[in-house]
Amino acid sequence: MIRRFVLALAVVLSSVPAFAVNPEEVLADPKLEARARAISAELRCMVCQNQSIDDSNAELAKDLRLLVRERLTDGDTDEQVMNYIVSRYGEFVLLKPRFEMKTILLWGAPLLLVVAGGLSLIVFARKSAGRPTGSKLTAEEQARLSELLDE
Repeated sequence: MIRRFVLALAVVLSSVPAFAVNPEEVLADPKLEARARAISAELRCMVCQNQSIDDSNAELAKDLRLLVRERLTDGDTDEQVMNYIVSRYGEFVLLKPRFEMKTILLWGAPLLLVVAGGLSLIVFARKSAGRPTGSKLTAEEQARLSELLDE
């Protein structure tokens, strides 16, 4: 019974993603380390592209993690570190792009698509409502209907 539990626990824990930050990268100051981890979680690994540098095992991600920690220990603010990284690698390095004039289409596109879809549905519904849904009555059906209405 205990063996099965331990085996099940091992299987579950083996599927938990391991963080890529190596022990030699961790800063001695817990506050600086927390800031470094927060910044690293917002930066895209340029090799993996869908992972943050905090989660990536790529060499470039390790170099970026070390660069972030180096800038923080030199006294930079979080914003200065982010601006430095963006100046070197471009806006693409940010997992969540900044809201600026050059990214307005990126942020506004989902809203524009929803509005366009809603307007399309309204126009389609109005056009469909004006059309008759059945076929015209034959002369025989028209005569029979007249007889029923006269009665």
